[in-house]
Amino acid sequence: MNDYSKLIFEKSFVNGEWINESDSKFEVINPFDLSVIGQVYNDDRLLVKKAIDVAHSAFKTWKKTSVKERSILMMRWYDLIVQNKNEIATIMTLESGKPFAESLGEIDYGANYIQWFAEEAKRNYGDVIPGFTSEKRIMVLKEPVGVVGAITPWNFPIAMITRKIAPALAVGCTVVIRPSEETPLTALAINYLAHEAGFPKGVINTVVGTNASEMGKELCENSKVSKISFTGSTTVGKILMQQCSDSLKKLSLELGGNAPFIVFDDADLDLAVKGAISGKFRFGGQTCVCINRILVQKNVYDAFVEKFTAAAKNLKLGNGLNPETQIGPLINQIAIERMNEMIQDATSKGGEIKLGGNFVAPQFFEPTIIANANSEMLFAKNEIFGPIAPIFKFKTEEEAIEMANDTIYGLASYFYTKDLNRTWRVREALEYGIVGINDGLISSEMVPFGGVKQSGQGREGSKYGMDYYVDLKYVCIGNVK
Repeated sequence: MNDYSKLIFEKSFVNGEWINESDSKFEVINPFDLSVIGQVYNDDRLLVKKAIDVAHSAFKTWKKTSVKERSILMMRWYDLIVQNKNEIATIMTLESGKPFAESLGEIDYGANYIQWFAEEAKRNYGDVIPGFTSEKRIMVLKEPVGVVGAITPWNFPIAMITRKIAPALAVGCTVVIRPSEETPLTALAINYLAHEAGFPKGVINTVVGTNASEMGKELCENSKVSKISFTGSTTVGKILMQQCSDSLKKLSLELGGNAPFIVFDDADLDLAVKGAISGKFRFGGQTCVCINRILVQKNVYDAFVEKFTAAAKNLKLGNGLNPETQIGPLINQIAIERMNEMIQDATSKGGEIKLGGNFVAPQFFEPTIIANANSEMLFAKNEIFGPIAPIFKFKTEEEAIEMANDTIYGLASYFYTKDLNRTWRVREALEYGIVGINDGLISSEMVPFGGVKQSGQGREGSKYGMDYYVDLKYVCIGNVK
């Protein structure tokens, strides 16, 4: 076992120091066996306000640093994360239950955002526009918005942070991070490594605590914060949007999903099954782009169900630290209750359990396949966020598109076909920010990640990712003779 304890911290990190304003602590629980990994000081709105104040002060100097200096610091941070990959992955697995191999993969994924935006910092180009009269010269500059509040979830405790703050740091913003209370240790570990990389005091601050509502409210209502970036539920996203309305803050919201996975009758079924397994059961279905509804054309429905069930039978539940484990525990008892509710609802409405359907103590749920799914079932409209795979049947391409779009969400979607013309038709018809064709793994630091409809607004990652952390300043120089 690696010495991960060197990266376990119990306090928030503000202005380059470990600090706590509260004397109380909360326990960080390992969902595999419900053991206590550690205790962290339970800070709240007061410390968030202090963190905002120091970030606001640090912004005055950080925004003036050269892009080369920012890039060098970010690359140092990237290197330190990679050097400590095994230790961070152990912490992540312990507090989230994520299989160790997936934790390692997330660290690479999350660190790549830092590397990508370290490079993109040098390409935050503005514009020179031809004057609209002969005596005018026109420039468009990109300037950092200011202090950024990043509110992040537990399911990707590194990647959801780096995807938000790497572009912010690259353009010259400072940040205050409020990570999930389920996985605070991973967030504190990478903030420590950022400090070790040499970031100035106050540029990156992390405040941990269980009072999400009040901590979020401070970030949204404080006039010194210019931008909020949030990943989480649509319900909470709407609340944050309302709280930001008085100050008209910039918002990036990556919210709920209800991803359809369409299998047409001309698809390579083996390829589709492979994509469905990885796209549905990765991290036990606890990701925002996980497959929520599998839509299979009538002529290949039975064959797909048979192949998919046979493949899912081989998935192994267990301790994430065991290298053979493919599916770890769910994050908490609330998730277990949601799975049980969906199973009972589906079976009461005609669903047939082809595999699984059972709770396994303390917080596991078997990979579950439900055939004969229909639009009256809960998961037809709601995000599952667990290892349940409902399989719907459709007859025509038009019906599949209608079923796929019949949701308030529009984050990720997938479909499998060998028909080139169909790839264009269906891609254009799907009302989603992300479309995967013959592929179930679509995330990368190089691509724009985000949704439409009630799955949010804004994009993270790629060359477009920095645009949401800058203001455009138009400069007109007149009377040039």
